[in-house]
Amino acid sequence: MSKNSSYTILYIGIAVAVGVFIGSFFNFKGKPVNPFSESSQEAKIKRLINYIQYDYVDAVDTDSILDLTIDELLKNLDPHSVYIPKSELANVQETMNGNFTGIGIQFRMIRDTVTVVSVIKGGPSDLAGIKAGDRILMADQDTLYGKKYTSEKVMTHLKSAKPDAIQLLVYRKTDRKTLRFSFNRGTVNLSSVPVYYMIDKQIGFIKIEIFARTTYKEFHKALLELKKQGMQTLILDLRNNTGGFMDIANDIMDDFLTDGKLMVFTKSKSGNIDKSFATSKGDFENGKVYVLINEESASASEIVAGSIQDNDRGTIVGRRSFGKGLVQQEMDLGDGSVVRLTTARYYTPTGRSIQKPYDHGNEDYFDDSEMRATNGELLYKDSIPVVDSLKYKTPKGKIVYGGGGIIPDVFVPIDTTFFYHGFLISDINELVFEHVDSNRKTYSGMTFDQFNKTFDAQILINQYLQNKETKFHNKDASLDRMKWYLKALVAREIYGDLGFYKVYQENDQMILKVLELEQN
Repeated sequence: MSKNSSYTILYIGIAVAVGVFIGSFFNFKGKPVNPFSESSQEAKIKRLINYIQYDYVDAVDTDSILDLTIDELLKNLDPHSVYIPKSELANVQETMNGNFTGIGIQFRMIRDTVTVVSVIKGGPSDLAGIKAGDRILMADQDTLYGKKYTSEKVMTHLKSAKPDAIQLLVYRKTDRKTLRFSFNRGTVNLSSVPVYYMIDKQIGFIKIEIFARTTYKEFHKALLELKKQGMQTLILDLRNNTGGFMDIANDIMDDFLTDGKLMVFTKSKSGNIDKSFATSKGDFENGKVYVLINEESASASEIVAGSIQDNDRGTIVGRRSFGKGLVQQEMDLGDGSVVRLTTARYYTPTGRSIQKPYDHGNEDYFDDSEMRATNGELLYKDSIPVVDSLKYKTPKGKIVYGGGGIIPDVFVPIDTTFFYHGFLISDINELVFEHVDSNRKTYSGMTFDQFNKTFDAQILINQYLQNKETKFHNKDASLDRMKWYLKALVAREIYGDLGFYKVYQENDQMILKVLELEQN
């Protein structure tokens, strides 16, 4: 028997054993495992691992084999039951908790140099005086330039598990000076609501990128501030929002729905049903609501959209959402790693399951967006698949469908004007950064309104096309759209997310559709 065949049999054997072992930790009532009551299955897996460690013919890292085996085991359950090893758990938790310990910058590797793209407001770097455009040459005694480091490698020098001290050697291009900074790392807050503002005197806009622990607090602050400014209609942007904590999503839904309205319910394998109802605390129960979704809106963002749709509370605008309606419970495996195991399914108030099928394997499941592009669904509403047996009615009689994502009330096709003409986002981002980096003194005294009225991206178009062989089916329209997009990216570099969205909304097809609906 070959060595590879031996390893294959070994993996299969461990997979079966580990399945039994993991099963001993899964208790849906949340009861702790008793470490002193060992079943015959647990004893069996322990013996197997001991045999491999001490008697197997080759040296084997049993920890890595277990990681691989757990991964393979979970892949055979469903696409969203996942194993998170100890080495990755901290990074995953940072995003969901809404903060981390570090220096508080966003950076990009430009010609082998760590270049600060933006400084997080109120973070340690901001307070120390670090500015966008600064090149970080050294962190403590470690040289960071000229090393071809990955971003992950750079992060090991800048982040820390605790707020300890760091010394940076920085080159500031605008002043042509080398500067030294010494300060403590600290808590850096990650915003999951990057922008909110009034589009006009009555219509407000709030963007939610993920449902993290801090999201409701950020959202509620934005909601109250926009109400003070006269908001009567809200556009809630959940495009590309992949989900997060369901209890946070419930808090947000509660602001829109009146007391007693069913928001969402879950059902477990045993048939246990857990319902969530709105309370009397809602702060936007009467204003008009539009929810923007697309093919990357998933999980909790779909539940929010589905709840608002099923309760006849607002209008869903965009394209069919991703289709994830499975509930994961995080379970500690005892060594710092966790498994997020699917324990139930989500249902919208009318009883719809939004989970799309996954019986053809994980690869097809996650490649679904590509299939939507080829079958025309992203361009034509009539191409969206519906199943008559999964038809439901809202209280006001509107027909809605289950079986795979939220189908919008108002369909908006994907914008293909320039995105399918070979424009490389990485090239564009670098082009935009270098333009802003070379003109920081010019832009430093310019207000957003001045920029918005005077900036012309034609110079960037010329630079981009100089060495590109790009073909257009409608050159004038494509270049106009490209200029608009480049202008939005330049605005982001100078004025942050608010600048980007204020420029982007001028040709954002979904927002334009909402404005059209408001006029009718």
